[in-house]
Amino acid sequence: MKLIIGITGSTGVIYGIRMLETLKKLNIETHLIMSEWGEKCIPMETEFTSDYVKSLATNVSDEKNMASSISSGTHKVDGMIIAPCSMKTLAAIANGYDDTLVARAAGVTIKESRKLILMVRETPLSAIHLENMLKLSRLGIVILPPVTEFYTKPKSIDDIVNHGVGKCLDQFDIEHNLYPRWGTL
Repeated sequence: MKLIIGITGSTGVIYGIRMLETLKKLNIETHLIMSEWGEKCIPMETEFTSDYVKSLATNVSDEKNMASSISSGTHKVDGMIIAPCSMKTLAAIANGYDDTLVARAAGVTIKESRKLILMVRETPLSAIHLENMLKLSRLGIVILPPVTEFYTKPKSIDDIVNHGVGKCLDQFDIEHNLYPRWGTL
């Protein structure tokens, strides 16, 4: 399996980082793109460096490199996850405004009928945000905000992050043990 992972400038970069850590352990090929603000959020929100995050990916492309392999539908991948997905990125994708490689790769994912998961991060949501999400949902894009469940009684931020990442991986039928399944407690 090959997945594109986008990390954009919305709070919650730990979701993208944990996604990469998990996919690396599972030997799943990844192609990382970080927006300028996604990269800037790493030291603001975590103890990690952008070099560490890049080291987790199989391939890395600069968000300004519109000639990257993933900007073309002829580059075969199984899908894309943007974690976190800023409202700016959501708006760009919803309106076909491919001004960055993250938006372009998402647009290619849509046009090639591949699975696209957007871990949107914002609260409260405006009518504009909701309309953009609805527009994409109607196209089959999965809108997956990192909403915590409490039936597993999470004891740490890691438990909460793992649940969000696990829900994304479930969309690709990727086996993991990031959280207990309902009925197994």
